[in-house]
Formats: sequence, structure tokens, C-alpha cells
Amino acid sequence: MDSEAIRDVFQAVGRPLQIRRMFGGQGVYQGDVMFALVARDEIYLKADAETVDEFRNLGSKPFAFDTKGGTTTITSYWLMPASGFDEPDEAARFADLAMAAALRARRGRNAKKSRRKTGT
Repeated sequence: MDSEAIRDVFQAVGRPLQIRRMFGGQGVYQGDVMFALVARDEIYLKADAETVDEFRNLGSKPFAFDTKGGTTTITSYWLMPASGFDEPDEAARFADLAMAAALRARRGRNAKKSRRKTGT
């Protein structure tokens, strides 16, 4: 999936997106926050405890890959539901859910770093 096709899917987001190559796929960013991953010609959206049930209930599955050691790693990125490709407003809603999850994850990482620095 090329950058133009990705931008087309997310046309209703209404905010500038950056698309960067990574690990044989692409990351989709808003500012410096990655909220989507494109791999194997599929779009996966960041999910967390607050959003994963919605993606699961829409038939989505997490992005998983096999490591060189033979184990399977399951990520926090979930396949974009089909309705996101059919309806630009749905794609924008999914992007908003994914962005919110990505921001919560970032806040969690920053809080952990802060605790480590202060020794609490």
C-alpha cells in the first residue's frame, strides 16, 4: 500500500499525517505520534485496554509476527475494520481511537521514565 492510498483511507481525519518507512512496512503518524502501522498491505491501528474490545467486536485481529527464535509476538496494533475502508468518517473515528490509545501509551511510558529518574 503506497502513501497516497494510505492518505486516501484517512482523508476525513482532517489533520496532516506523515508516513514513514519502517521494518518493511510504514508507520502512520500525526505529529510525532505513531497511531497506525501498515504491513502486508493491511492497516493496523494502535489499541489499548480502552479500545481493544471495540476492534475485537468488529472482527479485527492484532498484528502478529514470528521472531527469528520461533516465537510469535502479538502487538498492540489491530487490523482496521472493513467499515474504515468503506466510510471515510469511520476511518477518521478509528484513527481518533488509535491516536488516543497511542497518546495514553506515551503518557504511561513517560510516567515510568519519570519514576525511574526520581527513584520512586
